[in-house]
Amino acid sequence: MSKRLGRGLDALFTSLEVTYEEKVIQIKLNDLRPNPYQPRKEFEAEAIEELKKSIEEHGVIQPIIVRKSIKGYEIIAGERRFRASKEAGLATIPAVVKEFNEAQVMEIALIENLQREDLNAMEIAVAYKKILDKFELTQEELSEKVGKSRSHVANFMRLLNLPDNVQNYVSRGTLSMGHARALLSVKERKVMLQLAKKCIDEELSVRQLEEIVQRLEHVSRGTKDKVKKKKDVHLTHIEEALRDTLGTSVKIKKGENKGKIEIEFFSDEDLERIIKLLH
Repeated sequence: MSKRLGRGLDALFTSLEVTYEEKVIQIKLNDLRPNPYQPRKEFEAEAIEELKKSIEEHGVIQPIIVRKSIKGYEIIAGERRFRASKEAGLATIPAVVKEFNEAQVMEIALIENLQREDLNAMEIAVAYKKILDKFELTQEELSEKVGKSRSHVANFMRLLNLPDNVQNYVSRGTLSMGHARALLSVKERKVMLQLAKKCIDEELSVRQLEEIVQRLEHVSRGTKDKVKKKKDVHLTHIEEALRDTLGTSVKIKKGENKGKIEIEFFSDEDLERIIKLLH
């Protein structure tokens, strides 16, 4: 079977819609199990509690989507409703049974969450990687599939280059996506970890962290002079435009008679993506 997304996401998500012709049945919660491809690792207790209260007052308004499994049913869409129903003490939940193969189940689990923005930044990054690896897509193709910009996908993929400790901070929401992106500019792992801890301990804003990182970069280049001449504004704008276009850090260094452009990449795939864009 080809790993490519054969049916197309529009058709796939249309199959998740419940029509009047389809039969809604009550399924015992004990007969249900979560989708094994569910990318979300953390379910916010507050969101589940809020949904539980709604279910206690109004019931489960929208049925979940399931498929038959060897023992009972497997949830395809609606795991939060399932969890909230358990919290509300329900014995059954309204559901529609549909047929999906393994590839479709994985596509739905990953992309449904991505499009609804239910995941934290690291879960999104991991989900993107799974889709890219499973279906052999380029970042450009993936950006079209999930309705995001190419730079958006590239920025999330870069998070996978962070040390595990920092990734855990981002997963828990201790550090934001903005903090993580600023830390990616730090070359030394030890310094990155120190800055991450400093951000948490001192509750630094993204802007404050960016300023610290910029100062460290100046020092590392031997430019401790406080009255260093500011970079040409025109070159700064060009750097920003290239960064947005290529989805990665770009630096322009200009000398008296010549200069150079430094484009950062994080993997062979990332390099290939950038080369395609330059072509």
